[in-house]
Amino acid sequence: MASSNLTRNILIGMGLGIILGSIVHSLDLAEGNPMDVYLIDGLFDLGGQIFVLSLKLLVVPLVFVSLVCGASNLGAGSSMGRIGLKTITLYLFSTAIAISIALIVASIVDPGVGINLPTTAEYVVKQAPSLKQVLVNIFPSNPIKAMSEGNMLQVIVFAILVGIAITKSGDQGLRVKAHLDDWNEIIMRLVMMLMSVAPIGVFCLLISLFSNMGFTAISDLIKYFLTVVAVLAIHYLVTYGLMIKFMAKLDPLAFFKKMGPVMAYAFSTSSSNATLPMTLSTVEKKIGVKNEVASFTVPLGATINMDGTAIMQGVATVFIAQAFNQDIGFAGYVMVILTATLASIGTAGVPGVGLIMLALVLQQVGLPVEGIALIIGVDRLLDMMRTAVNVTGDATVSAIVARSEDKFDLDVFESTDDAITR
Repeated sequence: MASSNLTRNILIGMGLGIILGSIVHSLDLAEGNPMDVYLIDGLFDLGGQIFVLSLKLLVVPLVFVSLVCGASNLGAGSSMGRIGLKTITLYLFSTAIAISIALIVASIVDPGVGINLPTTAEYVVKQAPSLKQVLVNIFPSNPIKAMSEGNMLQVIVFAILVGIAITKSGDQGLRVKAHLDDWNEIIMRLVMMLMSVAPIGVFCLLISLFSNMGFTAISDLIKYFLTVVAVLAIHYLVTYGLMIKFMAKLDPLAFFKKMGPVMAYAFSTSSSNATLPMTLSTVEKKIGVKNEVASFTVPLGATINMDGTAIMQGVATVFIAQAFNQDIGFAGYVMVILTATLASIGTAGVPGVGLIMLALVLQQVGLPVEGIALIIGVDRLLDMMRTAVNVTGDATVSAIVARSEDKFDLDVFESTDDAITR
C-alpha cells in the first residue's frame, strides 16, 4: 500500500538520520573536517533547509485558497459562527487537559527534587504582546504584507472575509469560487509532489541536527526530559484517543495510523505551520473531514493549538519550582493552568512562542524566569515531539467538529486506499 510505504520510508529516513547523526557526533571530528564541511553542514544541511523552505512555501497560498473555498462553502450564516465557537472551545479544552496532566504527573515524579540550579543563569524573554494588541494584530491593514510576513492569523481573517464576500456576490462570486477551487487542486498536487521526497528531506534534517547535538544534551536533565516525553505520550494516546472514540465516534487506532506520516513530518520540522500542507491534505483525504471544515479548523489549530507546548510548560514549572525549592501551592497550579491555556492564543505567531509562554507562566506564579535557561539545552528535541502532538490535536478537533456538523465522509476514513497520494 502506498500509505504504509510512505510511513515506512519516512520512519526509515528518521531512524537513519538519528543513528548516523549520533555516530558522527560521537566521533568528535575536528572543526573544519571535510566530512563536516562538505557532507554534514554542506550537502545534508542544504537538503534539509531546502525541504523545510519548500514546505513553508506552500503554507500561505494553501491556507488562503483553502480557507476562502471553505468559508464560501459554509456561507455567511450561523454555521460558520457555530463551527468557529466549537473549534476554539475544543482547542482550549484540550490545552487545559494537557497542562493539567503535566502538572499531576510532574508532581508525582518530582523531576527537580535534589537539583541545585545556579541562580546566575540568565534568560532574556521576548516581550509578549498585550491582550489589546493581540486583538488589534488579528486584523490586517495590508493583506499582502500579512501574506509576505507569514502572519497566519491575519491571513485567516482576510481569507474568511473574502469567502463570505464571495457568497454574497452572485454570479461573479460563483466564477471566482470556481477559479479558486481549481487553484486548490493545483496546490494540493504540489503537496503530493513534495510528499514523495519527504523521506530524503527528513533524513537530511535529522542527520544534520544529531551530528551537531547528539543525545548527550539530555543527560543532565534526563528526569525532566523523560517526564515531558511520558506526558506527551499520555496526552496523545489517552486524551486524543478518548476524544476520537467518544466525541468523534471513530476508531482511534485507525485514526493514529492515518496520522503517522504527518507526525513524522512534524517531528522533523518542529513546526506546525511547516507541516500544515500535509496536515490539511491528510485530514481531508485520509481522515474524511470535508474541506469547508478542515480549511478552517486546521489552519486555526496550527496557529493557536499548543497542547504539546502546554505540557512542556506544566512539567517545566514543577521542575523549576522544585529545583529552586519553592512551593507555589494549589492556587499556583490553578493559575498555571489558566495562564497557559489563555496564553496559547495570546502569544500565537510570536517567535519563540514556547519559551515566551513559559516565561509568562513563571512570572504569574512568582518563579525565577532564569530557570528557563537551564532547560533550553533539551528544548530542541522536546520541541520536535510536542509539535507531533500538536498536529494530532489539530486533526482530532477537526474530526470532532466535522462529525458534529455532519460534514464528515466515513467512507474515506474507513477506506484502506491512500487517497492522498493519488
